[in-house]
Amino acid sequence: MSPLSSSPESSRPAPPSGRGRSVFLFLIDFVGLLLVLLVLIGFFSFKSEHFWSFRTFSTLANEIPSLTIVATGMTFVLIIAGIDLSVGSVLALGGAMIGLALVNLQWPLWAGAALCLAVTALCGLFNGLISVRWTIPSFIVTLGMLEVARGSAYLATQSQTKYIGASIVSLGDPLPGVGFSPGFFAALAVVILGQLTLSLTRFGRYARATGSNEPTARLCGISTGRVKVAVFALSGGLTGLASLFYCSRLASADPNAGIGLELSAIAAAVIGGTSLMGGRGSVVNTFLGVLIIATLQTGLNQLSAPESVKRLVTGLVIVLAVIADSYRSRLMRKG
Repeated sequence: MSPLSSSPESSRPAPPSGRGRSVFLFLIDFVGLLLVLLVLIGFFSFKSEHFWSFRTFSTLANEIPSLTIVATGMTFVLIIAGIDLSVGSVLALGGAMIGLALVNLQWPLWAGAALCLAVTALCGLFNGLISVRWTIPSFIVTLGMLEVARGSAYLATQSQTKYIGASIVSLGDPLPGVGFSPGFFAALAVVILGQLTLSLTRFGRYARATGSNEPTARLCGISTGRVKVAVFALSGGLTGLASLFYCSRLASADPNAGIGLELSAIAAAVIGGTSLMGGRGSVVNTFLGVLIIATLQTGLNQLSAPESVKRLVTGLVIVLAVIADSYRSRLMRKG
């Protein structure tokens, strides 16, 4: 036996590489996020006698469908190394289309939902086309769309909240005997389909390749421009779906809806381990990021924490998530 074969280094198991390494890191992230969520639940259950209850958890679950769906779209956008700052305004515009269709035009719910999805998907398509055609950073393009969509929402509603009524409330109300709303189950379905798309389809692989190294992806025959446009259109369409459930919770279309939603969606994705530099992300982990944010907000509300404390704690969590992402990136480069 040669000296090399008997050295201690040679007897150590090799670290996972390639796809196995990706799965390994995904599991590390998932378990870590799950532990953080469980620690938060345990802490608030100890500090507040009302937190550990089915009512608290069902209420929390029924409040997150809109953020979950928007954050799913944002995960895809961040993976291609883009950003979408317009989702909050586009959500308000989608709600305005629902209010216009159901209240002014007396359309059925399905027709109003179709109009909403078409308009918001077109907003996303516009973002992608402008960004790709004129090679303008998506930050600038979506910042412009933020104002365009918000102004359009004000025009469509005449700057007034439109009461829609019972035709849409059932989407946000808890199901009898279940405690969870159709919106929550729809959000879970979006998360599952989003993760499957990202992990198992050619579109998902192309999106990761585009965000990791766009020039190399083009040399490999990937139409990175089309991938980007499709991802932004997907983000717009998902935002329209989110606006449907947002309106169902309020039974109305509010032109001021979604202010700051883009920051919450980005925060959920970053907490979930999606890289701001592109090329890496997980929809399932983004969902855990949404749950962490919602648990923080619900727990702090029950502790009667002032708004300043809520913002401080949420900001610190985001900063810690970015620091963790930096260490994660170093680990991947070493591998």
